[in-house]
Amino acid sequence: MTDSTAEGVFSRIAGEEGAGQPGPSEGRNGLRHIAALSMTKVADGLIDPKLVLAWLLTALGAPAVFAGALVPIREAGALLPQMPLAALLQRLARRKWIWVLGSAGQGLAAGMIVLAALSLEGQAAGLAICAALALLAVCRAACSVSYKAILGKTVSLSRRGAVTGLAGSASSVGVLVFAALLILGPGQSAGLVIAAIALAALFWGAAALLFTTLEEERSETGGDTIAHFAVLREDPVLWRFIITRGLLVSTALAPPYLVVLSGESTLGRLGALVLASALASLVSSYVWGRLADHSSRRVLMFSGLLGAVAMGAGVALWALGVAGQWMAMPLVLFVLMIAYHGVRQGRSTYLVDLAPEGRRAAYAAVTNTVIGVLLLGAGVLGGGAALIGPEATLTLFAVMAIAAFFTARGLTEAEGL
Repeated sequence: MTDSTAEGVFSRIAGEEGAGQPGPSEGRNGLRHIAALSMTKVADGLIDPKLVLAWLLTALGAPAVFAGALVPIREAGALLPQMPLAALLQRLARRKWIWVLGSAGQGLAAGMIVLAALSLEGQAAGLAICAALALLAVCRAACSVSYKAILGKTVSLSRRGAVTGLAGSASSVGVLVFAALLILGPGQSAGLVIAAIALAALFWGAAALLFTTLEEERSETGGDTIAHFAVLREDPVLWRFIITRGLLVSTALAPPYLVVLSGESTLGRLGALVLASALASLVSSYVWGRLADHSSRRVLMFSGLLGAVAMGAGVALWALGVAGQWMAMPLVLFVLMIAYHGVRQGRSTYLVDLAPEGRRAAYAAVTNTVIGVLLLGAGVLGGGAALIGPEATLTLFAVMAIAAFFTARGLTEAEGL
């Protein structure tokens, strides 16, 4: 693709307002970002621990304890290592190589899951797949801690939300196809699920290769930009953002409880969850991204409010005794997933735009470490949810989302409006 073509395509995708016409390198980099992110997001959907890996472990005869460990391993492994990884990142003049290694590592881990599924059963399969998922999660942390710094260097402020938003919508098409297979029948075969995980491995590898071509200027190394908790004392706005993001974790934790309230736990119902998430991403991610370019604070506010409405509707349908009707919970899930993708887009854009030029990786690492601890605590609380019931848990999550609306309202406008 010629420079002028790349400029033109990226300009039509992301617009020219704010930063003006993108230059040749930004146009090429923007398209690389979109392609690489699209592949990794499809891979995420194909290997979703909440659904795909949990079903695979059951099919392989692994004890239920391994399926229950998948989400805590993935979330804690992806967030908690980010501070030491950020320290390593700050020593590199070209930060893209951390992302390249992280994406390649996720592909390797997905390949290990495929090998385990083809050769092991029972407890051995559970141990091997959980170990591979732990490696995948740490590699995901490397991608997460480096990406915001790389995006901030290679794409202008007013176009970053469009890049990540379009990648989210584009990747949803592949996940939609997978969800349809799960619902319609072929997804009942372990062979198809294993093939999907193998495809995820290829996507992560291809994204790593593509990212090696990113045109990144050298960064200053060392100094006082290493990630440490002192940034929380130095920036009170960051504290408020962390509180807001912590409250909005409720939108990520709520979907399984909606499925429980629906009264079914079949693979078809799980496929409906994947379908709802993919459709929500397809119709909302680009829109949320463009809105976030104007005010990511407002995106956080209103996605939290929308999530609270969805969770409240789920509880209301349960109270009315209609939660088991075939259209009830899928619609609630669809709305909740729209809110969830708004939260993801808003928090990512806000943090990139809030952080000073040389401290994006440090801000991301500290924030994600704190959120990782909160998620571990939420996982422990989730284990006790059976004591209070899914409807009470959803009510608590809805209250958290409403509280997030008010904490986000008090944030400053990171986009300078």
